[in-house]
Amino acid sequence: MTIEALTIGRVGVDLYPEQSGVPLAGVSTFAKSLGGTATNVAVAAARLGRRTAVLTKVGPDGFGDYVRQALDGFGVSPSYVGTSPELQTPVVFCELNPPADPPLLFYRSPIAPDLTLTDDDVPWDVVESVPLLWVTGTGVSAEPARATQRKILEARGRREHTVLDLDYRPMFWPSVEEARAEIGAMLDHVTVAVGNRTEVEVAVGTADPDTAADRMLDRGLRLAVIKKGAEGVLVATPDGRWTVPPQRVEVVCGLGAGDGFGGALIHGLLAGWDPVRIAEYANAAGALVASRLACADAMPTAEEIEELL
Repeated sequence: MTIEALTIGRVGVDLYPEQSGVPLAGVSTFAKSLGGTATNVAVAAARLGRRTAVLTKVGPDGFGDYVRQALDGFGVSPSYVGTSPELQTPVVFCELNPPADPPLLFYRSPIAPDLTLTDDDVPWDVVESVPLLWVTGTGVSAEPARATQRKILEARGRREHTVLDLDYRPMFWPSVEEARAEIGAMLDHVTVAVGNRTEVEVAVGTADPDTAADRMLDRGLRLAVIKKGAEGVLVATPDGRWTVPPQRVEVVCGLGAGDGFGGALIHGLLAGWDPVRIAEYANAAGALVASRLACADAMPTAEEIEELL
């Protein structure tokens, strides 16, 4: 399979409570789902008909086997999923309390396999030639993945489309200052960046969407996408900027909405759509995921997105 999009970064197994609105101590049963930002984004794009793969690593355990099997089942190539022999596949517990912004409990110690990516794990020919490359802020939160992702971006040479998912998780960083330095540095090597207000503040030092967009475009980006929650989505290019209104849905679980948005963003970029069309489509995809339980399993089809629009 010749892939259209390669995502790089986090993978894990998500365990979702089957009882909503109670703390973890009160949960009786959990449902297992494929998880991790880069992985979910690849699944979301595949659900929309794109040929995708994820570059990541798991442990030599049953959950690692599950990751590969689940990717294959979703139509995502597991060809670039490596194994860290001494580590375990990460597990993440979600507490649906509150459902809109559920707390997460990450089991990624002493380090997650996906943060042990080295030069030897990278399909360099794919990195240089794939139509769309997707990197993440979490991917530079620790070595050796930090140095590896830097080399990947250098090899890519800011080819269109090179996308940075700002993906800031404070528990993965020793300080905001270090996160700003490492995530911000990647802006000089990508053509598109996407994130929410918190994430753009970490990357460029301001949570104001318009100012943040200005700062990203000044770094040479061709498209900045800033998610403003209930205020919609700002999309900015060197030629103009627009705000797309939010989609109103009843939130079941807020997790994975950004990943559904990302998969739709990939689809729109590869299709050559204009920025407003991309934002409307991605916003609808994210809203649909928020109205469902789980992440990868909740990614919508093109028909479902068009129906909501």
